[in-house]
Amino acid sequence: MAHMASSLTVGFDLDMTLIDSRPGIHACYKALSERTGTYIDADLAITRLGPPLEEELVNWFPVEQLAATADLYREMYPTIAIAATPALPGAREAIAAVRNAGGRAIVVTAKYEPNAKLHLEHLGIQPDAVVGNLWAEQKAAALREHDAAVYVGDHEGDVRAARAAGTLSVTVATGPFSAGQLGALGADVVLTDLTGFPDWLTGYLEAPRA
Repeated sequence: MAHMASSLTVGFDLDMTLIDSRPGIHACYKALSERTGTYIDADLAITRLGPPLEEELVNWFPVEQLAATADLYREMYPTIAIAATPALPGAREAIAAVRNAGGRAIVVTAKYEPNAKLHLEHLGIQPDAVVGNLWAEQKAAALREHDAAVYVGDHEGDVRAARAAGTLSVTVATGPFSAGQLGALGADVVLTDLTGFPDWLTGYLEAPRA
């Protein structure tokens, strides 16, 4: 029996899956460095996007300053990072493909939820729900709550999220992991980028299911 599209929910990660957040985050780290007088290697920091902000800041700031520094970064972020951040190729079409199949598209991200929503609004991408502040296995709760069948991401943490939620792990090699690495991490599907997602989704929906 073919998969019922009407009940299909697909979850998407945000950073380096739907959006190329490197330029905006780079600019925000530079500004944070100037504001705090603390050196941050922004070029290095943007090569390891995915985990929560605090996991990056701990490389540059003492532990007792982390909470206040993270708050400052999130406060500065909207004016610096939103306009500088483009959608990745195929992002809009991927969301549209889910909708066109009668499904729901949700975004589940480690990013601070208000800033995640600002990115999507700025780019004119309108998912059915946005859930922020969740990383790796924590994302599974939101995926289960929305009854997601598929989770699309770019990071080892996204493969772990899909596993923990019992959803199909679809990955794109647009983030810090190559296609080969994503396959080795146990992703069910590895795409070069989201431009291949609509065709994959069509095949997935047409495939017979037990």
